Amino acid sequence: YIQDMSSAASFSVWDYVVFSLMLVISAGIGVYYAFAGRGQSSSADFLVGGRSMTAVPVALSLTASFMSAITVLGTPVEVYQYGAIFILICFSYVLMVAVSSEIFLPIFYRLGITSTYEYLEMRYNKVIRLFGTVLFIIQTVLYTGLVIYAPALALNQVTGIDLWGAVISTGVVCTLYCTLGGLKAVVWTDVFQVGIMLAGLLAVIVQSVLLQGGISTIISDSTQGGRLNLWNFDPNPLRRHTFWSITVGGTFLWTSVYGINQAQVQRYISCKSLFHAKMALYINLVSLWAISICSVFCGLCLYSVYKNCDPWAARKVSALDQLMPYLVLDILSEYPGVPGLFVAAAYSGTLSTVSSSVNALAAVTIADLIRPYFSLSERQLSWSLKGISLFYGAVCIGMAGVASLMGGMLQAAISIAGVVGGPLLGLFSLGILFPCANAKGGLAGLVSGLALSLWVCIGAQIYPPLPENSRPLALMTHGCNFSGGTNWTANIDDFILKEPFLADNWYSLSYLYFGPLGTVTVITVGFIVSILSGGTQMKVQSGLTLSKEDLTFYKAYNVSSSAGNFDLVQELEKSFGKTNFAFCDVETDQKGN
Repeated sequence: YIQDMSSAASFSVWDYVVFSLMLVISAGIGVYYAFAGRGQSSSADFLVGGRSMTAVPVALSLTASFMSAITVLGTPVEVYQYGAIFILICFSYVLMVAVSSEIFLPIFYRLGITSTYEYLEMRYNKVIRLFGTVLFIIQTVLYTGLVIYAPALALNQVTGIDLWGAVISTGVVCTLYCTLGGLKAVVWTDVFQVGIMLAGLLAVIVQSVLLQGGISTIISDSTQGGRLNLWNFDPNPLRRHTFWSITVGGTFLWTSVYGINQAQVQRYISCKSLFHAKMALYINLVSLWAISICSVFCGLCLYSVYKNCDPWAARKVSALDQLMPYLVLDILSEYPGVPGLFVAAAYSGTLSTVSSSVNALAAVTIADLIRPYFSLSERQLSWSLKGISLFYGAVCIGMAGVASLMGGMLQAAISIAGVVGGPLLGLFSLGILFPCANAKGGLAGLVSGLALSLWVCIGAQIYPPLPENSRPLALMTHGCNFSGGTNWTANIDDFILKEPFLADNWYSLSYLYFGPLGTVTVITVGFIVSILSGGTQMKVQSGLTLSKEDLTFYKAYNVSSSAGNFDLVQELEKSFGKTNFAFCDVETDQKGN
């Protein structure tokens, strides 16, 4: 049973009410913090929440920042098309949390910096810091444009909301609460938005399970359709998704997001102690899992409902990214307000990601591009921060126009993050893990890693990988009630064009490996160049590289061996240090001058 798009129910009044309510509450939180924080409107408050946040809201905020509408709309379609193997990304989240909390977090927290890129100047030099900052700004603006545009397109298709109206209203609401409320507003709106995202996904799951007659039906449909292809241990790096590409590639990708990305690091630094910051990362793991499992299961529901009639092959939707909204209107339209909830979920993902990006871009611009070169009073800083937030909000909306020219959502987003995030991760890892690394090595590594990543990524855009590597699963249309229906499966012979040798091998590399490729290249080249240019004689300022005292296990071992009866949490708080002189406001304000 499937409705044609034209006859499918469209948005009802209640759906608009639910959707606008979500926008209004988000904006309201921003306004609240703008007025609540009047007495303490320093730039440190705006950027790092006065360094007084606790673990739980920060954890949910960490999840919201990178679980965008791309997760809500893109992941289910990924599963529908290629199978549920994507759920293995949960393993990479565990590895990512361990690496981020043990290697990167202690160092950034100890230094008490506002911008991650301040570390690059302390460790290497000013040139590398500027290079890193500019790369981050380009990456974030591109990614954010994609995040604003993607859900607007899908919603426009399904509900008839005006495309650019949706893009601009999202951008405006977001920019509004970032500009007014700073990081505290961003964190608390994120908490609210994670709730909405989960509610939207659960609504789809519950209704699909009821319609299909139980979870077992959905699982058996998925098994018959080959969608439960979880264990694929093929080591070939050209295969799009295998156990290795998802766990290894995913770990590098997410570590570049959680370990060194300004939007995330800014949140750890806003915690009131290192213990809270580490806890935030571990709690965030649970919400990451919850959202990933829900979105993958939504993909299985999508397959189960449309196993005999694929709406895309039947020309019911014009792009795969519109399948989820199509399903929602198809199965939930008799419940007023529920489709609105799902749309609000997709939009919450967008708002949380865009607001994190705008806040991070403002922080980086002030800390790296303005403070070192101009001496501004606290008041001027506060005003310029608000102005810069507005400016970036506008730039990201403009970028959405460019995103309208890019292809498949999930993959485009991950490719952008990998191409720039990979080399930057390599640069930070080189500095933190290898005391002999120097500025020459860092710069040589960064340039070569970036060049290599860009080369593969652009090559892959020009010569898309062959179906035998990406392996889309069959989609059927024999159950549709329209004329001229045929089963639609890709025929591999159609794709064999005369391609250059590189295209079949080098450019066909799984997009998940773009990140690790950049990271490993930067570390290898950087290490060799540093050794050759006399890096072994270099004295590194203490606190800039990893020491065994930074590791939780080492601390816990010390604590347990030194005391018989004690309160572990209290001891850990003590050994992690609750107060840190780097965090007096005076210090943070003087830092750049």
